[in-house]
Amino acid sequence: MFEQKIKFLNINLNALNERCTFSSGDLLTGNISFELSKETTVTSITMAVKGKAHVHWSSGSGRNRRNYTANLDFFKLQGVIVRGNSAAGGTKLQAGTHVYPFTCQLPQGDFPTSFHGVHGQIVYTLTVSIHRPWHLSKDIVTELSFLNRIDINQPVLSAPLSGRNSMTVCFLWCASGPITVTASSEKKAFTPGETAKIICDFSNASSRLATPKLKLKQKQGFYTHNRVSRRIYFKTLNSSIGQPISPHTTDVHTEFMLTIPSSASLTISNCDILEVEYFIEVSLKVSYSFEVTVMIPIILCDTPVDPQPPQYSSINVCI
Repeated sequence: MFEQKIKFLNINLNALNERCTFSSGDLLTGNISFELSKETTVTSITMAVKGKAHVHWSSGSGRNRRNYTANLDFFKLQGVIVRGNSAAGGTKLQAGTHVYPFTCQLPQGDFPTSFHGVHGQIVYTLTVSIHRPWHLSKDIVTELSFLNRIDINQPVLSAPLSGRNSMTVCFLWCASGPITVTASSEKKAFTPGETAKIICDFSNASSRLATPKLKLKQKQGFYTHNRVSRRIYFKTLNSSIGQPISPHTTDVHTEFMLTIPSSASLTISNCDILEVEYFIEVSLKVSYSFEVTVMIPIILCDTPVDPQPPQYSSINVCI
């Protein structure tokens, strides 16, 4: 068997950065190495680089069970590393170690970041295939960590965000005073591992105790083509609970520091069948009642974004 002739088989990629990520337009370089235990005839050694998205989920059970699937191809590149002697039926490789370099230019385009989710994934792979006469090819596959770089110079990414919500809670036949939540973040874009500062103002004019809570949530969206069907999944990545606010207490100013996990995936908004979004949920939970909530949508990107400096108004001083 062909497999028995190979002692090891590796794809070695040259890293472009410390995180070993690749992006649109990057040049892939590296080599394939393998060791043969005996002389082997090879017709060619080829490579293929692919980028694609796949989603799948099911609903119902038994005869009512339905499956939903969608696939999306971003690109497919093919090349030849070793071209065998066709006239001789191939090239004979001697026993021992063989190393062949390869180079591939990734296409330019707005391709989404690599992602593995509960109902789908975005995957970029490099496949090297060794072909022999009258045999199936021997394929070696390695996954590329692909990164979509966004323009961090967009003013909207460094601008502060704020939201406000209020509610009046009814207890039996009487209504309480208003319960109000005001929350703001100093910017919209963050990087995994960064700590977000959330400034909150609470007012609890009700007769019940209220507890402030913060959650960092991830929303994974999976869609069939034309978004005829969808499946949404929410995941809480981090949370924090503040000090309870006594009844009939107003103007409570609180600052929360919420760390974004370094393992969090980046935001994905440029794929038709798979999306990844993030938001910070600020809520004030009233005992034995509903909660007032403010949602702050944020973006996770690969490059740090500085918040906009505070605006100061000028005044004339007369001496």
